[in-house]
Amino acid sequence: MSRQLILLASLVLLAGCSSGPYEVASVSGRVTLKGAPMAGVAVMFQPIAKDGNPNPGPGSYGITDADGRYSLKLVGKESRGAVVGKHQVRITDHDDTKQDPSDDRPIKRKKREVPVPVKYNQITPLLEWNVPAKGSTDADFDLTP
Repeated sequence: MSRQLILLASLVLLAGCSSGPYEVASVSGRVTLKGAPMAGVAVMFQPIAKDGNPNPGPGSYGITDADGRYSLKLVGKESRGAVVGKHQVRITDHDDTKQDPSDDRPIKRKKREVPVPVKYNQITPLLEWNVPAKGSTDADFDLTP
């Protein structure tokens, strides 16, 4: 009886350690606007559900650096990458302004000189990207106004 309990407990622990029933691959790229790098924008990938699989896995996100480059990280996880398969992609302005919770004054947010056009984050159809099993280092998006 105790062997069965140990085996059952081991299986539960192993199941809890898995990353899910989805495959993840590394994804990075660059965001530009008419060829110029877009620093400080958020790039969000959301896997598209397939027939018979309404939950294909978590989304991923990355924030561009000064050269417009980003690497994706799974939402809610510590691992890098994105779920393998087709994704909807949103690109939005990222606000990294932080406020002390004890400060009740309104935050003055600085506006971007050139904001991300709304067609990349509010209007459908959104961009799409297929994450291959081997990953990708060229998930590049050259935006237009």
